[in-house]
Amino acid sequence: MVGLLALAVAAAFTGAAVYVSVAEQPARLALDDKALLREWQPSYRRGAAMQASIAILACVLGLIAWWRTGVPGFLAGAVAIILPWPWTLLAMMPTNRLLKALKVEADNPQARSMIVQWGNMHLVRVALGALATIAFLWALHLP
Repeated sequence: MVGLLALAVAAAFTGAAVYVSVAEQPARLALDDKALLREWQPSYRRGAAMQASIAILACVLGLIAWWRTGVPGFLAGAVAIILPWPWTLLAMMPTNRLLKALKVEADNPQARSMIVQWGNMHLVRVALGALATIAFLWALHLP
């Protein structure tokens, strides 16, 4: 049961990450520069809180499932789903901080290229979520 919950939560993380990459990011990039930054700042704040907490929950559930069953796929999934944390803190945070510090009322010609860069870095989160989901699915189907 815990393994199934880990799979469901990892799939939710992955779905949210995919949504950002295939729907929200292209839509925001269609906006003018000021509106683009005005949309990104609150969206990032809300999305970061949601995805971070989902990743922690999926990791904990995956670790519990691994502890109870010894199935290595649960450990692999737990590791994969928590890796967006260090990726965000080490690779993405400099860009995030710069974007959050920009004033939406001012002209910020660099904002668009930084948000494009952010979107490309976000794809790593999509990949890690997908890997975790696959690992949990694999773990559930082992004898």
